[in-house]
Amino acid sequence: MKETVKVRGQLRQYLSWPLLLSLFLIFGNIGVTAVSKAGGLVLFPFTLCYMAIAAWIYLYRRRYILRGLVEFSAEYAWIQKQLLSEMAVPYGLADEEGRLLWINDAFQEILTEKKSLRKNLLTIFPEVTKADLSAEEAAQIHTTYQSRKFRIDIRPVYVAGDEDDENAIVADNQKMLAVYLFDETEILRYRQEITDEKMVAGLIYLDNYEEALESVEEVRRSLLTALIDRKINKYIGAMDGVVKKIEKDKYFFMIKQKHMEQIQEERFGILEDVKAVNIGNEMAVTLSIGIGMDGESYSQNYEYARIAIDMALGRGGDQAVVKDGGRIQYYGGKSQQLEKATRVKARVKAHALRELMETKDRLLIMGHKLGDIDSFGSAIGIYRIATSLNKKSHIVINEVTTSVQPMMDRFLNNPEYPEDLFLNGAQAAELVDNNTMLVVVDVNRPSITDAPELLHMVKTIVVLDHHRQSSEVITNAVLSYVEPYASSACEMVAEVLQYIADDIKIKSAEADAMYAGIVIDTLNFTNQTGVRTFEAAAYLRRNGADVTRVRKLFRDDMAEYKARASAITSAEVYRDAFSIGVCPAEGLQSPTIVGAQAANELLDIKGIKASVVLTKYHEKIYLSARSIDEVNVQVMMEQLGGGGHRTVAGAQLEGVTIEEARGRIKEVIDNMLLKGDIS
Repeated sequence: MKETVKVRGQLRQYLSWPLLLSLFLIFGNIGVTAVSKAGGLVLFPFTLCYMAIAAWIYLYRRRYILRGLVEFSAEYAWIQKQLLSEMAVPYGLADEEGRLLWINDAFQEILTEKKSLRKNLLTIFPEVTKADLSAEEAAQIHTTYQSRKFRIDIRPVYVAGDEDDENAIVADNQKMLAVYLFDETEILRYRQEITDEKMVAGLIYLDNYEEALESVEEVRRSLLTALIDRKINKYIGAMDGVVKKIEKDKYFFMIKQKHMEQIQEERFGILEDVKAVNIGNEMAVTLSIGIGMDGESYSQNYEYARIAIDMALGRGGDQAVVKDGGRIQYYGGKSQQLEKATRVKARVKAHALRELMETKDRLLIMGHKLGDIDSFGSAIGIYRIATSLNKKSHIVINEVTTSVQPMMDRFLNNPEYPEDLFLNGAQAAELVDNNTMLVVVDVNRPSITDAPELLHMVKTIVVLDHHRQSSEVITNAVLSYVEPYASSACEMVAEVLQYIADDIKIKSAEADAMYAGIVIDTLNFTNQTGVRTFEAAAYLRRNGADVTRVRKLFRDDMAEYKARASAITSAEVYRDAFSIGVCPAEGLQSPTIVGAQAANELLDIKGIKASVVLTKYHEKIYLSARSIDEVNVQVMMEQLGGGGHRTVAGAQLEGVTIEEARGRIKEVIDNMLLKGDIS
């Protein structure tokens, strides 16, 4: 309204200028007359004539000028309307409900319907919501209409009406919607083509190359190698890729990104193809594949591939890991990783650990939340190493479970051990300085360590664990020793003890703690055991570990035994092969431990491939998953936010009921069966 009044005022001033100039001439004529009467008389007729013309223009010709302005305005509005109607960009107006009031020709051509004006944006484009229509700011929606892709821009427009005009068609400040359509079909197609042509870097490692060669006759070893090379070259060559053998058991390859969707859908068939190669070898060859993609440069893709192959090897091999920017995806991993016969790696890690310890004055040793006896025993083993090197050390434990308490009581109030041997997280944080070292045992995920804040406070961190790695890892560790083939963290620490120094003497209580960790994690040497497991147990037995004493420490009380029996009795068999039970938590000090024990016992039932026991504790639902050999429960639990080992894994769920958690477990099982992750 203000803008309209301003324009009228300018027009009125423009038409009034001749009258104002007439006054100016009158004063000029008076001045000339004062100087010369003859001159004034000569000028007076001209002044009078000018005044008459000015009055005639103002009084009689003004309406013709206004008529011309109106005609120009009408022609301009018609031109503007034609421009809007013929504009190449599809444009339209809609009301607040989304009903189209007016659309231009380009918009009409897209809709191709005669009665388009009666249509509603909500029905034409399902992606448009009522929230988009009621938004106070412009909204952008991407949609597909008749096989073409569009971006819809919806912008609110407020039409100013005349408040004093009762007959006004449009109310004051009425909201309307300006709708623009932008065809993105070609742009998106070109973008997809650019993405498809990007280079993907990959690494292929043979997990058990040496072992497989040793299992076949010497004269046929070159044939086995040639067949594997041919399988890999044929697989990559079918995608127009390039593969280069960089070592006897390592390959580097490059493919275009457009092939990734296909090989991900078939879940990397090369994993099974290579295992099928058999020329008399007793051991099947398995692969680990690491792929890096969607990086900012080729070198970053290669770095992603290296991270991915490390993840694949850390998770046990026989699988593919794809690192797509910040996202990591896993494929395969159904085979059990074979134990390495050589202890070279253990010796190298032991020497590296000693060098780090010698540069520090204090050690903090930490396991996972609700630590079990394997976590406790491995921490005790690291304590013995630190003590033998004359280093002050402490074990960080925030909450002691019933399974650990009997063993821990042997160290409490024992004159052979300092009173500050065990600290909670807050007490340990007060001791941290530049000469402090943190050793994390039996866990490699920062979120489930007993005191995660210590990971940010201590600069020198060492990780020793036997669980398969997940996407979440301790990234700032200076030394990481993660071996999924190991039965337990206690087995790994027992090996390190044998190489880190020659004069270490283990006390009987310490040997018992470590031996108990191996016994519990292997279910009395029936699960995940190898030659090195028994060698570690023998080493601990020679140093005073007593089998009978350990067994007495871990006997159950009646409440725990009944709870475990209840979980087994109420277990449901799903898909004829998966047992899902619920462990009661009432009256139990550590119900999660009892749930894990129940999951172990459910595996003794014929036909059961995997078992999962749910336990509600501290407003969370804890899942304990176990299997023997056919199912990778780590992959199963990872889909529920957890992780663990191939045959021993777990997860925690919040904000769900027992029945909802049971339903999510069944959904994961169904998906794994559908994808072939479970044989």
